[in-house]
Amino acid sequence: MDIQGYCAPGFEPLYDVFAENFRSRGDAGAAFCAVQHGEVIASLWAGSADREGAQDFEEDTLVNVFSSSKGILALIALQQVAAGKLDLDRPVAEYWPEFADAGKASITGRQLLCHRSGVIAFRERVADELIYDWPAALKQVAATEPWWEPGSQQGYSPFLYGWTLGGLIEKASGESLRDLYRKGVGEPLSLDGGFGAVGHKSSAIADVGPLKKPLPELRENAIGRSIKEDRQGPVATAFTNPVSLMMGTNGDAWRSALIPAANGHFSARDLARVYGDLASESPQLLSVGAISAATVEQSRGQDAILQTEVAFGSGFILSGAAQDLYFGSERGFGHPGAGGSIGFADPSEGLGFGYVTSRMGQSLFMDQRAVSLVESLYGLI
Repeated sequence: MDIQGYCAPGFEPLYDVFAENFRSRGDAGAAFCAVQHGEVIASLWAGSADREGAQDFEEDTLVNVFSSSKGILALIALQQVAAGKLDLDRPVAEYWPEFADAGKASITGRQLLCHRSGVIAFRERVADELIYDWPAALKQVAATEPWWEPGSQQGYSPFLYGWTLGGLIEKASGESLRDLYRKGVGEPLSLDGGFGAVGHKSSAIADVGPLKKPLPELRENAIGRSIKEDRQGPVATAFTNPVSLMMGTNGDAWRSALIPAANGHFSARDLARVYGDLASESPQLLSVGAISAATVEQSRGQDAILQTEVAFGSGFILSGAAQDLYFGSERGFGHPGAGGSIGFADPSEGLGFGYVTSRMGQSLFMDQRAVSLVESLYGLI
């Protein structure tokens, strides 16, 4: 495999670790980037961006990073807090009156951010096309009843997170989510991608598909079993209502839509730049104090949807002891995405990390590919 890119002096072993992901861990198109104290210390890419192998994977190739999108969405919400437009401890309904329907009048923005709202899935079966219609999705989520008493337990919202939080951001700011992303995140850091895959700096888009051979799991992934055991329960419904949430991610409808919990298209360089900024001593995107407040633990426990223990700050998953959620140090924070993508910050080292791949694994969080890069990188710092 011909590896493209750059490693700073002393970080050359990362070349071989990245290449090993192609030799033995199933990567066919992927990129990795690390930024420390504002400087790129590694940016590597290789393979093909399309299924036919005709289009080379480039440094700015955009990949659907699925739930890694949530960290960027949370950042936009926190920017509205910093601007004085959003108070996370006020009810969402004060900004978005329709959201008070169906027992949601007391839900706060902070509960949305740390997955304690109970609004994790549509209650009624919805049309497949709903997810491509932003106004219709906001209307539907505003009418949705929580699955349990808000605040009573932690339950990850795989997709509705994007419409609940995104709707709140728009109502509080009076601006569109796309404009807020562009002005507040994309342009300041010269990012390649954004929510959806069109209209961004890069037009190179990778097709995503499953790994040809599954990787050994780093922890049990009980989501599949839960879906099979109760097809009408909250876990199954959160991932499969509508079924278009699990299909068509290489299609034009998905790529052009605004599905901010799941269809962010970013390069590895994008994720490393964002989290590198958040880890720096002089961040552009948020103040140091705002970042510190956002990474205070808000919720920890056996998650009702993810079926494992996770800790959340205000929008970010916090570093844990397990390999697949260890973001460099105890101070690390970020967000993994289905299939293996990951972006995280480690303020202890002033480091931002990004990894994207076109070959999706089945792990719950990071899999062996990202973990091997994290372990190698920290062995060199």
